[in-house]
Amino acid sequence: MNDWIAAVGRYAQRVRAVAGGEHHVASPLGAWLLPALTASATPDPDPGLTEALGVSPSQAADVAGTLLTAPHPLVAAATAVWHSGHVDRAALARWQAGLPSATAVEPLRGQDDLDRWARANTFGLIKRFPVSVPPRTALVMGSALATKVRWDTPFRPAPARALGPASPWASRLSTVLRTPRHGHDAYVATTAQAGDVIVHAAPATLPGAPGTLRVMSVAAAPGVEPGRVLAAAYAIGAAARTPLSALPLGETALWDAREEMSSGGDSCQAVLPCWSATSDHELAGPGLGFDAAARTLAPLTGGGGFQARQSATATFGRYGFEAAAVTGFAARGGAPAPRLVRSVELRFGHPYAVVAFTDAAPDSPWHGVPVFSAWVTEPEDLPESHRGGH
Repeated sequence: MNDWIAAVGRYAQRVRAVAGGEHHVASPLGAWLLPALTASATPDPDPGLTEALGVSPSQAADVAGTLLTAPHPLVAAATAVWHSGHVDRAALARWQAGLPSATAVEPLRGQDDLDRWARANTFGLIKRFPVSVPPRTALVMGSALATKVRWDTPFRPAPARALGPASPWASRLSTVLRTPRHGHDAYVATTAQAGDVIVHAAPATLPGAPGTLRVMSVAAAPGVEPGRVLAAAYAIGAAARTPLSALPLGETALWDAREEMSSGGDSCQAVLPCWSATSDHELAGPGLGFDAAARTLAPLTGGGGFQARQSATATFGRYGFEAAAVTGFAARGGAPAPRLVRSVELRFGHPYAVVAFTDAAPDSPWHGVPVFSAWVTEPEDLPESHRGGH
């Protein structure tokens, strides 16, 4: 596994801690991308970025650029930076030069514009951008990831009692999903993170588009801490499959193993419910890198406060899977510190000169040419017709 992929897995644990053990959906990758993009804003990124991102800031920035420049055919990916008059333009220009070409950099026009961007880049699944734009907002960053795919082979319906007598959902539901006879993968694995787990994997595609999205479901024994199960799911590719012949016969909370006479071989199928979730996550706490990102961007923004939030939604059904997440990061401009200042009014109250120079590209023959000049000795009064208004 690439070290940055493992790093995203560790990052996912922190996002899950924010979400808690309640029903939710999130995109740790969508959140990880934004601090990764800030790494190129300065030659000396905040040390907190390395700790949060799990790899060096320069590697994280390279990874983000690669992902965004050549996105997966089944995952719509977009990032953007919006800036206001409270940002340092020279520092912004230096940062923009190092950002991926796919990252849009635009003036900050307001909340409605951000909301439209969220809808346009998530197939309409996310209606509102997750952070607001209060006064003195200097800079806003956004990432959007979205997919709408169909299972290569749809599930079959099954009665909810197939979830087993130990399931608290069996009596609450009427119909669930059973894997088709072919096309899905179902197995038991032994993991370092959560012990024995059951795994379902279904390939999904989009007509006319190359590539495959594989959606994996992983369950451990009841009572195993959610973070351990999530860690197992992220590392499931390295887990050892357990031979079906090694499973104890009978019913458990995870499986029902039986022996019967048949001319076929061993088989394994899965039963699982449909689900959907819509979640909002506060990401401004420590460990997720947005505090370090705000400090890294301080030369642009002046070092004011910041917001970091993610909105996510997903639906898992008989025929397909769809999901979207928008992560938003907003940094306010720092209020200037009080200091002793001098107020100067320049008064042109006696004869003076005026020269008009042309402005052009430095290599143009018209660059800096004095075209008009004057010496003013007879000033005129402002006409009455120009004295109204401001």
